[in-house]
Amino acid sequence: MSHLPQQLLEVAIEAAYAAGSHALSNFERRHEVFQRAAHDVKLQLDIECQARAAEVIQRHFPAHDFLGEEGGAYTDTATPLWIVDPIDGTVNFSHGLPLWCSSVAVRQAGRVVAGAVFAPMLEQLYTATIDGPALCNNAPLHVSEVSRLDEAIVFTGIFKDQPLSMDLFVALSRSVQKLRIYGSAAMDLCLLAAGRAEGYFESKIYLWDIAAAGLIAERAGAHVEVLEQYDAVSCRYLATNGPLHAPLKQLILGTQA
Repeated sequence: MSHLPQQLLEVAIEAAYAAGSHALSNFERRHEVFQRAAHDVKLQLDIECQARAAEVIQRHFPAHDFLGEEGGAYTDTATPLWIVDPIDGTVNFSHGLPLWCSSVAVRQAGRVVAGAVFAPMLEQLYTATIDGPALCNNAPLHVSEVSRLDEAIVFTGIFKDQPLSMDLFVALSRSVQKLRIYGSAAMDLCLLAAGRAEGYFESKIYLWDIAAAGLIAERAGAHVEVLEQYDAVSCRYLATNGPLHAPLKQLILGTQA
């Protein structure tokens, strides 16, 4: 059974609020580490916040499928798939920085049709449906009209474990006005949607990081593109304001050739 995008969005918002509010209300527990890895950390709150989001979704749609950063299963069937990142920007959160968020999206018939990104410490809720506008706190969003690379801000990650990563980092740094690493893919894409940056690139990113925010950026006028699909849940990904898509793509592909 298919559902209207707005109906799905309302549940996505409820689930994102549930996850983000739990993280914020337990902010003093941000140092409770569940698992530590090189350059990353998984907190006990990651697991708890995902459970809060899952509870909301399962209460409304018990027959739907669920994929989260902290567990679940990827499916590609007619059944709607909910895609959750309970705390995107966990390292930021663990250090007390405000750039983190809870992201909830739902995919139906192979397309993300609704998404919500809630940034509790910034008091910002970004939303979109496949047939509606991108909004932040109910105000419409639109990408910037900057058309020169040397006037552009581009967000990215740290390119870990990717060949030629530092060469690309240097090439981007020399070509754009500023290259920024904020540590939250979903927030990066929402800021692109809001016209506060012109590009976002990751050499490897995961579906739960970009599902909701990618739709929000797209509905705000962004050009989003999977440059290479690695597997069902990871890819090389580029999103831009549109005018800078071709030059950024050329720079990226040329450096990584």
